[in-house]
Amino acid sequence: MSKKKYPIPALFAIFALTISAIVPVLSVDYLMPNDFEEESWSKVIDYLEYVDVYAASHGKPRPPAGARANLYMTYVNHSGLQMLYAGLSNITLGLGRLTVTLPIQTFMMHYKTENQSKDVVTASSYIMLMAYNETADTTIYPDSPDRNDTLYASFSMGFDLSSLINTADRPGLSSKTTITPLTHSDDKTAWHWGMTYTNLTAIWWRVYLDPNNSSYQSVPVAVSVYEELTFTYDLIFNSDSNTATLVSNYVIGRMTDLWVVDTWWWVFPVIVHYNSTGCYRLNKSRYSNETICQFLHKHGISMSIVLFQASAILDQLTESSVSGQNVTDNEVVVSNDTISTFAEDGEKIFDTDFGEKSTYTLHNQTSSTSTTHNAVTRTAQRKGFAKNPVFQIHTFLMRYIPLALAHMDEPLYEQAKNHLLNMTYADYFYIISYPTYDGYKIEHDPTHIAYLIIAGATPSDLFAGPFMLILTLVGVAAIIVAISIVVILRRKPKPITPS
Repeated sequence: MSKKKYPIPALFAIFALTISAIVPVLSVDYLMPNDFEEESWSKVIDYLEYVDVYAASHGKPRPPAGARANLYMTYVNHSGLQMLYAGLSNITLGLGRLTVTLPIQTFMMHYKTENQSKDVVTASSYIMLMAYNETADTTIYPDSPDRNDTLYASFSMGFDLSSLINTADRPGLSSKTTITPLTHSDDKTAWHWGMTYTNLTAIWWRVYLDPNNSSYQSVPVAVSVYEELTFTYDLIFNSDSNTATLVSNYVIGRMTDLWVVDTWWWVFPVIVHYNSTGCYRLNKSRYSNETICQFLHKHGISMSIVLFQASAILDQLTESSVSGQNVTDNEVVVSNDTISTFAEDGEKIFDTDFGEKSTYTLHNQTSSTSTTHNAVTRTAQRKGFAKNPVFQIHTFLMRYIPLALAHMDEPLYEQAKNHLLNMTYADYFYIISYPTYDGYKIEHDPTHIAYLIIAGATPSDLFAGPFMLILTLVGVAAIIVAISIVVILRRKPKPITPS
């Protein structure tokens, strides 16, 4: 097994990776240092307010007038565990000039281990939907997207659709966002919250994830609209087993619209619009009777989601494996297994369990039927994702986190700067694929288990040692990250073609 040494600030950097915004569904609030002494809360934060104040006082470029960046956060501080969640959707630049939806999700947990009372931080981040077409003769992992398959990253990256679909009814880049408020059982052993994006527009980018040739095609190949993309979470405490289990439920809604480039007489490119009734030209005349589901089925398009996981112990080594096989920067099928993360002395600190729910439900709204299929999960090599320019927003943000540490605590900065705080240093990437798709609604829920001291803890007990300082860094890091997002979204993607 390979071993990695992480400072805890690196995990907060991974958490801060996801700083962005959502359409406000609650009144905008403020994040204060003493918030982390509370037992629980949920807030919508306008981070560009913080950016503006920080930039003005430090001589940094200020965000454009009228820009907004609202972040939905929930926090639970109970039974010896701190859980911090962030859900994000879009950033508005200027006076409504450009609003881009970025549905990235992250949750982070801090706790002390059951046997040795080690300080542990874990973070799990959803990155994107990835569609794929599999070629049976060359695929490496059946029913799972790999470097020999045709891959499409499916998310908005600030691309102006007017150059692709120059019609009045083209989809927008911002969707409606609603939240599932944070609630708990009477005994506070069960907590529930979530977030839903409806009518979510995603742009498909042809990507190449070979670690030795990681690139993307800078011209989009399709634009689609999903009925919804929903994330709900259940945090359950069990004092008998000294565990906190976080179940992440993913719902990928039915694909309602798809714009793709077709060819007429093998010469002239034609952009056509597929929906549930057929295929149409941009002037709304009928192009064919083929529906969106028939098109996706004919071309063998399947769907998957990409996430990465990180776990760390302050100044100690961690290792992640399944059945004794290292999964860090490795391709391992884990569909019916559990990836376990251990401390250097062998103490188990965290599990990601895929066997608990190894199937997914596919809902065919047309026939009002549901079918169950096997989900296929495997880990992936990091470089194919972390070094791919299509993820420039994600990787760009990470470079700014050490600057926040330098302002707050020089020793922490010196410890973290050599670890290049980006996706390159994640414990492992994993891809959950749904081979049977056809554009219908998918429901699935993997499980995350933390092993901790659970009895007798109170909120004040959790703030001993360096973790108190690190929590206060989140707000400052978010300021710098928000500036980064504004800068990079105003750039045009560089043309990149695979060699």
